[in-house]
Order: sequence, then structure tokens, then C-alpha cells
Amino acid sequence: MAGKPKLYYFDGRGKMESIRWLLAAAGVEFEEEFLETREQYEKLLQGGSLMFQQVPMVEIDGMKMVQTRAILSYIAAKYNLYGKDLKERALIDMYVGGTDDLMGFILTFPFLSAEDKEKQRAVIVQKATSRYFPVYEKVLKDHGQDFLVGNNFSWADVHLLEAILMVEEKKSDVLSGFPQLQAFKARISSIPTITKFLEPGSQRKPVPDDKYVETVRRVLHMYYDIKAN
Repeated sequence: MAGKPKLYYFDGRGKMESIRWLLAAAGVEFEEEFLETREQYEKLLQGGSLMFQQVPMVEIDGMKMVQTRAILSYIAAKYNLYGKDLKERALIDMYVGGTDDLMGFILTFPFLSAEDKEKQRAVIVQKATSRYFPVYEKVLKDHGQDFLVGNNFSWADVHLLEAILMVEEKKSDVLSGFPQLQAFKARISSIPTITKFLEPGSQRKPVPDDKYVETVRRVLHMYYDIKAN
């Protein structure tokens, strides 16, 4: 029997958080090794574990997988969260791509100056409410089903819920004009594996703090400023 997947990343959200979400949604237990020192990172580099000299890296099914999208696609396919045919998979990829673009505006947020954070907060809310959320609102309204694709729980649903919660951290009433998404959020949050992941004490990571930022900068030698989008 194969062991649990093992995740190599920082003790924080970053690009690994969507992988944690998807494994949790699939009901898969996983282990984590947190990068806290440059030496740990150098050891992974020198050992050839990081194909492109980057994390996230996930050990799963005898592989050392890198590249976030490849890892997520593999997990989605392995645990039947990737649609029933090519057309459904294409829809899932498009919807995930959209939420991924939205998350990109949030990913850099912890590394910004206080002034740039306020600018970026406005950008995140504007993009969410004018470009991304209206798409998913219309999809759900038009087909009248519980899930985004094929009326089955999929990676697209997990990713969208993660994105919604991230934007709500920037503006708590951001869904006020989106009744379909409000219902979707409640529905997906009530799925047992998701409910468990949202509970205190799970492997879900909190909003990135100064300690997380400092650790990432130190381990990756990221000694440069990041600007708002």
C-alpha cells in the first residue's frame, strides 16, 4: 500500500494551499515537511528533487511531482474530480484557470508594502466582482445545477470555494450581489470532507502573516520588493 502523499513547502498558503484543498476534498490524508531554512531547500535542490528548482513539490505514487498545475491535475484525475469526459475536463480547466487568475492577485498580497496592500485590495475586489464572479454566477444560474460541471462535485468547485473565501478575507460582503454564489458557497462548504477541512485544527493554513513572509524571503533569498498588480 502506498504511503500518504508528502508535501514540501512553507508553513503557509502560497501555491501549495490549492493542493491541500484538493487532497482534503478528496478525503486523502497527507503529510507535510515545512521549509524553514535555506539548508533544507538546498538539500532538495542538490538531491535533484526539484525539477525546475522550485517548490511546491509533492511525493505521491512514487513520483516527486513539481509544477502546481500538474500536481493538481494528477490529484483531480486520480480521485475522480476531473469530469467524465474530455469536454467536461475542458470546462473544469477553463473554470480553474479563471479562479487561478483571480488567486494570482491575492498570492502576492502578503509581500506588498502597506500602501500597496490597500491598492491591491481594491484591485482584488474589483476583478472578483466585475470579471470572475459574474461568470460563475451565470454558469450556475443558466444550468440550475448544484455544481459547476456535469452536476458532479469536481476540482472546479473546490477551487472556486477556495477563491471565494480568499476574496471574502479582503471584503467580507463581496458576494452580496451574487445569490447563486452565496448558495454555492453554503452547498460546497457542507460537503463532509470540505466541512472537515474548514474546521479549526485542520491542515488548512491561515492568512499569511509577517513570519511566513520572512521565512519565504529568507529560504528563497527573495530580497527584492514586490509591487501591486
